[in-house]
Amino acid sequence: MNPLEMTRRYFFSRTAQGIGVAALASLLEERGRGEELPSLHFPAKAKRVIYLFQSGGPSQLDLFDYKPDLANRFGSDLPDSVRRGQRLTGMTATQASFPTAPTKYSFAQYGQSGAWMSELLPHFSKKADKVCFIKSMHTEAINHDPAVTFFQTGFQLAGRPSIGAWLAYGLGSENKDLPAFVVMVSQGSGNPADQPLYDRLWGSGFLPTKYQGVKFRSIGDPVLHINNPEGLDAGARRQFIDDVVALNQMKLEEIGDPEIATRIAQYEMAYRMQSSVPELIDLSKEPAKAFDLYGPDSRKPGTFAANCLLARRLAERGVRFVQLFHRGWDQHNKLPSQIPGQARDVDQPCAALLTDLEERGLLEDTLVVWGGEFGRTVYCQGKLTKEDYGRDHHPRCFTMWLAGGGIKPGVTYGATDDYSYNIAENPVHVHDLHATILRCLGIDHTRLTFKYQGRHFRLTDVHGRVVQEILA
Repeated sequence: MNPLEMTRRYFFSRTAQGIGVAALASLLEERGRGEELPSLHFPAKAKRVIYLFQSGGPSQLDLFDYKPDLANRFGSDLPDSVRRGQRLTGMTATQASFPTAPTKYSFAQYGQSGAWMSELLPHFSKKADKVCFIKSMHTEAINHDPAVTFFQTGFQLAGRPSIGAWLAYGLGSENKDLPAFVVMVSQGSGNPADQPLYDRLWGSGFLPTKYQGVKFRSIGDPVLHINNPEGLDAGARRQFIDDVVALNQMKLEEIGDPEIATRIAQYEMAYRMQSSVPELIDLSKEPAKAFDLYGPDSRKPGTFAANCLLARRLAERGVRFVQLFHRGWDQHNKLPSQIPGQARDVDQPCAALLTDLEERGLLEDTLVVWGGEFGRTVYCQGKLTKEDYGRDHHPRCFTMWLAGGGIKPGVTYGATDDYSYNIAENPVHVHDLHATILRCLGIDHTRLTFKYQGRHFRLTDVHGRVVQEILA
């Protein structure tokens, strides 16, 4: 018999009433058979992360990566010396030409840092000195699903733990009444038919399932089954959970499966969330100035603005990892008619979130990350005109920004060539970003591991370099 199972059986046989307070507390903190309890490897600058994931691939050329000389190259074919035979998607690989499409939007420099930003971001541009821009992000994935999966899990194929699950496993939660990892999804104004998102993107993979993200919904119950069924009061619900826990405990003693312990912990968390979640999502006590700060959409449940406001409330309550997915950035055609609304979705809320966190003393230990799964091409997909163009997927270089806990404010790191097609200096890979996020939280990315099928896995696989140059 497995010695660990024997220890559990001995422990629970000595606990009054089968499963007492001490036993339940042990189960809630249990990390599974064979797992070591990770501890901080460095002094942490950040305690939590708010990750604003922009699904679809925002165009760096129309938002952040200013290339004024492209205006003189309108319609000219992208030189072979720039394209270098690099991989193309099936949507543009058969094009007879690759005409250069300069942005139609004006750019200006903002703040003492002089960061270039598009006219599409009038609110966020005022935060130029609070953020760090990385203009040299790159990835291998060229299509949405593997690219999004890569950013969430460090691997292009589904099945590995998401970054939020890794952090929940490594750091736990600061609030016993809320999950360590919360997810919200909003639909943008740009491309309503944008790529779907799957629950596995915030899954726990081979980690115990109690570390998976909990999705908050904007319609109906904020969390599935958070409310009691009709006719079942709180006392009956408590008795029901106690009885189910007792049955699960009997099975746990019989076979020692750590997932049963997870199930017990999840029942208890669900019970506590019945009071914590309604209080969390009740915005009636927020002052009018909060809604003015985040913009009119913040009063509409399920919008990016409303989710940013909830993200601040979650950060206040000690939730370790909050991830907002905002869809709609996949502008293969008609970009000029789609991206203004899409940018408007995020412009004021992102600026408001940074302001709100800073005013509450939370920005210094909250790491905020913004970006998508890849960028967009400088060449036009489809017909190019002065007023209309589209852009294909571009994994070779794109822009992300970070702010808050552990990150230098008011800096730009990395650069691209004259076409925003290749990296000119200081490349940053997805694994490097993950390693840097973990470093801000006090974790050595090479040491946060989980043994599965005989191998010690980690978020960054066997790669990753901490980008020391952007650390405060």
